[in-house]
Amino acid sequence: MAASIHGVLPEDTAQMVNACRVLVVGAGGIGCELLKNLVLTGFHDIVVIDLDTIDVSNLNRQFLFHKKHVGKSKSQVAKESAQMFNPKAKIEARHDSVTNPEYNREFFRQFNIVMNALDNRAARNHVNRMCLAADVPLVESGTAGYLGQVTVIKKGLTECYECQPKPTQKTFPGCTIRNTPSEPIHCIVWAKHLFNQLFGEEDPDQDVSPDTADPEAAGDAGQSAATSTASTNDNAAGGVERTSTRTWAESTDYNPQKLFKKLFHDDVKYLLSMDKLWKKRRPPTPLDWDNLPQSESNQTDAASLIKDQRLWDMQECVSHFKDSLESLKQQYRQRGELAWDKDDDAAMDFVTCTANFRSFIFGIPTKTRFDVKSMAGNIIPAIATTNAVIAGLIVMEGLKVLSGHLDKCKTVYLNRAPNVRKRLLVPCRLETPNPECYVCSPKPEVTVHLNTSHVTVKVLEDKILKGELNMIAPDVEIDDGKGTILISSEEGETEENNNKLLSDFSIKSGSRLKADDFLQSYELVINIIHIDKLPEEQEYIVEGKAPAPEPAPTTNNAPTNNTITTQDSAVSSSTSEPSRVQGPAGDCNEAQAAVTTNGSNGDQAGPSAAIVEEDDDDDLIIMDDEDEEEQAQPMTAQTASPGKKRKLSDSDDAVMAKKAKVAMGASGDGNEEELVILDS
Repeated sequence: MAASIHGVLPEDTAQMVNACRVLVVGAGGIGCELLKNLVLTGFHDIVVIDLDTIDVSNLNRQFLFHKKHVGKSKSQVAKESAQMFNPKAKIEARHDSVTNPEYNREFFRQFNIVMNALDNRAARNHVNRMCLAADVPLVESGTAGYLGQVTVIKKGLTECYECQPKPTQKTFPGCTIRNTPSEPIHCIVWAKHLFNQLFGEEDPDQDVSPDTADPEAAGDAGQSAATSTASTNDNAAGGVERTSTRTWAESTDYNPQKLFKKLFHDDVKYLLSMDKLWKKRRPPTPLDWDNLPQSESNQTDAASLIKDQRLWDMQECVSHFKDSLESLKQQYRQRGELAWDKDDDAAMDFVTCTANFRSFIFGIPTKTRFDVKSMAGNIIPAIATTNAVIAGLIVMEGLKVLSGHLDKCKTVYLNRAPNVRKRLLVPCRLETPNPECYVCSPKPEVTVHLNTSHVTVKVLEDKILKGELNMIAPDVEIDDGKGTILISSEEGETEENNNKLLSDFSIKSGSRLKADDFLQSYELVINIIHIDKLPEEQEYIVEGKAPAPEPAPTTNNAPTNNTITTQDSAVSSSTSEPSRVQGPAGDCNEAQAAVTTNGSNGDQAGPSAAIVEEDDDDDLIIMDDEDEEEQAQPMTAQTASPGKKRKLSDSDDAVMAKKAKVAMGASGDGNEEELVILDS
C-alpha cells in the first residue's frame, strides 16, 4: 500500500496513516470509492457505518457491490470487498444509523478523523455536531451529477456544516396542490400526499380533497359547493359525518373503481362548482372509469421502450392503478403504515398513474415513470467518475489534516466545465466560524417568531427542535427561575404537555427556553418572539441569532431580515431556482457559485462559502510547500474575511465558469449522494 512504500508519502504522514483510526459514515457511491482509496493508501484501522441495504439501482456506480449482494448490508459487503484490495486492513462494519445513542461523544473521540459520505441533511447535521463535541476533524463531501465538493471542518478554526443558512426548499400553497395545479410537480406532490393519506402517516396538511378555504373560491358558488358536498355520509341523526380519506377507502376495501370515481370524477366535479376558480383558468375535465380517453400515441414506438421510459395512456394508468392499489393494500395490512419509497415498484406505479390522472384532468403534460421517479424522489443522476474524484479529494484533504497542515486544507469544488483559469477543480480557502452560528458559537442562541396562542408543545418539539434545529432527543425547560420542564426526552415524562399551547405555560415575547440534546452534547437558548399574524401558511420563523436587547416589538408583522429557516404548511417541491454567490476578489470573484439543490431537504455538502476566493495555490493534492505561489496564512479562530453576497441575474450565467456547490438531499435513501450548496 502507498503508506508502506518508501517515498510515496512523507515519513511522518506515512506513520500517521498507519497509526490513525478513521470513521467513515456512509457506504454508498462516495463511500465505496472512499473505502477503496483508504485501504490502498495504507489506512489499517477503519470503522464504516451505514444503515442501508444494497439495491439493484446501486450497482451502476457502487462498484464494491454486485448482483449477488442485493438485499445485503452495504457496510458489511463494502468491508469484505475493500479488504480484497488490502487484506491487512482492519475494517469494522456497522449496519446501523449514526444517530443512535451509542454513537455518542465518547465514541467519536476514538477517531483521529471522520469522513462523511452521506446523502441527507439530518445525518450530516448530527455528525457535524458530534465532531464538534468530540473535537475531531471532519471531512465533508457531496456530489450531484457532474458537480462535487469537499471541505474540512475543525472546531474553532473553520465554519461548521451549519454555520451558514441553507436555502429553504420551494413550496406551494396547499390550495394550489388541492385545487389549481398547473405544473407536473404539483400533481406528483398531490399523488405522494394521496399515498400517505391511504397508506402512510396521515398529515392534515397533506389533505388531497378540494380546499374549500381557498380565497379564490369565495363567493356564492364556492360557498354553495362547500356546504353541499362536504361529505356524502349521513349519520342516523341526519347530520353530516366527515370521514378521513383512509377510513372511507377502508370501508370500500380499497375498491379501485370507487376510489377512482371519488378522486378523479366526483372531487373534480366539486371543484368545477367553485366557478370563480375557473374564470381565468382552463377548467378541469373529470375522468370517467367506463369511458376513458383513447391513446393517440404511436404503439410501435412505445413498444420499443422499456416500462420506465414509455408514456402511459389513461387505460394503462388504470391497469397500473388497480395492480399497485392491490399490492399496497396487502403491504399495509401486513406491516401497518407504509413510507413512500421510490424503489418500491407498487409505490412508484401508484404515484405515477395517479399523478398522470391528475395531470390529464387539468390539461398538464403527463410524465413517464422515469420522469416521475426523478421528480418525486428528488434524484439527480449519479455519475461514477464524480464520486471517484470526490473520494480522492477526501483522502487528500484528510492527509493534510493528519499531517498537521490544516492551514493547507481547502474547500474544493468540482465544476461541470472549466473556469476562466481552465480548472475543473477549484480550491478555495476555508472560512472561519460564523460568530452567530447556533451550533458552533460559544453561546448558541436562536430566535423563533411564532404565535404562542396557536403553537403547541408538540409542534415546538417535532417541527422546530427536531425538524428545523435538527435535534435528536431534546430536553427543554423554561428559563423562568423555576426550571419548568416543557419537553423531556424520557418517553412519556411530559406527554401530557404535547397538545397544550405555549401560552398555557405563560410563554410570551421575551421568554427564553433552554434546550439540551444529550445525544449531541448540544445546548441551545431559544428566544421567543410572539407575533399575532405571520406570513400566509407559515407557522413560525427561525432566526440564527438572539434579538437586540430592546423592548418587545409592538408590531405584529413578521421579521424580514436575518431569517434563515421558514416552515411552511404548504407542500414542498422537488425543484428550486438556483441562487448564486459572488466572491469579493481574485479569480473566485469571476467564478459564479452555481447552486444545485437536490433532495427534499435542499441539503448542502458543507460550510457555506460566503467568500469564494479562489486560492492561487495549485497545491490541491501535493503535501509540500515548494509549489505554492503564495504562502497560505495560518488558520486561526480570530481571523475573518469580509465578503458580500449578491444575487446574479440569469444573464450572468454564461459569463463565467461555474463553481460547483454540492447539495445532498433529503430523501435519505442511501442511493444517491446529492450535491449540495455551500452558499445561498
